[in-house]
Amino acid sequence: MLLLFLLQCSKHGTKRYAEEKSLSSGSLSRSDFIGITRYEMNRIVAIVGRPNVGKSAIFNRIAGRRIAIVHDLPGVTRDRLSAEARFQEERFELIDTGGLGFLDREAAKDVLTEGTRVQAEVAIQDAAVIILVADVTAGITPLDSEVAALLRQSGRTVLLAANKADHEGLDAQAAEFARLGYPVFPVAALHNRGFDALLSAVVRHLPPVEEDPAENPLRVAIVGKPNAGKSSFINRVLQSDRVIVSNIPGTTRDSIEVPFSIGSGPQARHYRLIDTAGLRKLRRAEDAVERWSVMRARASIEEADVVVLMIDAEQGPTEQDKKIAGLIMEARKGCVVLINKWDLATAETEVTAREYEKAFRREMYFLSYVPIVFASAHSGHNIRKAIETIDYVAAQISMKIPTSTLNRVLHDAVKRVMPPRSAGKRLKFYYATQVGERPLRFRFFVNQPELCAPAYQTYLISALRSASGLEGAPIVVEYRSSHERDGVVTEKQGGRGRARKPRRPRSG
Repeated sequence: MLLLFLLQCSKHGTKRYAEEKSLSSGSLSRSDFIGITRYEMNRIVAIVGRPNVGKSAIFNRIAGRRIAIVHDLPGVTRDRLSAEARFQEERFELIDTGGLGFLDREAAKDVLTEGTRVQAEVAIQDAAVIILVADVTAGITPLDSEVAALLRQSGRTVLLAANKADHEGLDAQAAEFARLGYPVFPVAALHNRGFDALLSAVVRHLPPVEEDPAENPLRVAIVGKPNAGKSSFINRVLQSDRVIVSNIPGTTRDSIEVPFSIGSGPQARHYRLIDTAGLRKLRRAEDAVERWSVMRARASIEEADVVVLMIDAEQGPTEQDKKIAGLIMEARKGCVVLINKWDLATAETEVTAREYEKAFRREMYFLSYVPIVFASAHSGHNIRKAIETIDYVAAQISMKIPTSTLNRVLHDAVKRVMPPRSAGKRLKFYYATQVGERPLRFRFFVNQPELCAPAYQTYLISALRSASGLEGAPIVVEYRSSHERDGVVTEKQGGRGRARKPRRPRSG
């Protein structure tokens, strides 16, 4: 796959660009990076416990929405999941962790188990309050005792949630867990029982808010095939091992949301990065957990402001990459293409970024408006440029074009290329205005909307991009008749009006 794609790239020369000589340029330094805001660091509540006691169900219940994958299979949660939660006007960052599932810090048998343990321990260190989850129906197990001892060493405030106390008859059994040395709260995530008492205790132990968080951080979803380097990119941006990275496809299961900021004060830029599971064909998904992972990744695209489509430079764009790009376009989201592992690709061939981009544009022609960044999450090459490009696209999808400018662009475009003609009638444009953002929506008032052919609409959108930029920003065009009233287009025929529904908006 790589050789076939790069052979296409190499037909026009092999000279490298000067900026490609150093793969260390464009990386973020700690002076540029603040990370999670101080408010969130001080007000973190971590959920920990042994596997399969209902931690993710409690996480979803407190967060108020289904974020974490819940399944009877132990070890479903691997990374730290985070979400902002609210209780009695108090806001805090809620962290779900993977189950701590081995005794006496026994060496993990594989990188995923070890990574899960490390992620849980980092969450414990960052938290102000820890919710230790146990299964009231199982009683105290040796693993419960070991996790409790680990938390005792942390010095954090710990509250024990005795989960699966589905009715009052089980509350007496929960009292047994007081032997672990922490206040006990019988709860039932399935039935939303007992959480008022638990959360009242949580917020009492949280430190005061020192800094207001960004109300509307930019939501950036990182999507791509399995093993494209999405988690490595997140870790490079954060300069920490925030998510588990391995060569095993399917390592990331949940969509991991990570808040962070760059800069300080009024000029700080606030983000919420979303690391997603690798998108593969659903019919190839091995089990219910993996199918749910793919569905959550797709939902993350819908919820994002900007989507970064990560391409493995060694493989080049594949059919699955095209399908993922199609999901981004259907959702009408701002988009950045990040060609990852560029250091590995250039080590195998003399292809330049310009040659690679030309071949990529030819293969993924429908992404002609999307900016491309060549980067390496491993070396840090162009990570700064990737963030700057995300910022740029975020500005484009929120751009407001003055009506006078929009109509001048439309007038010039129509003057250069005459509108199409059909059945003796030519399309006429009267007026244009912008009616929305994210995605950008433009309404064109014309004589007869059905006369606008797709090819001419593509031409108009291209003219609009040439005049205003709008790189990475999807554009939706609505055509309305000058005779339209109350959302119904009226076309006069023989002196009588025939009602017709408006055409569905087209996007480009």
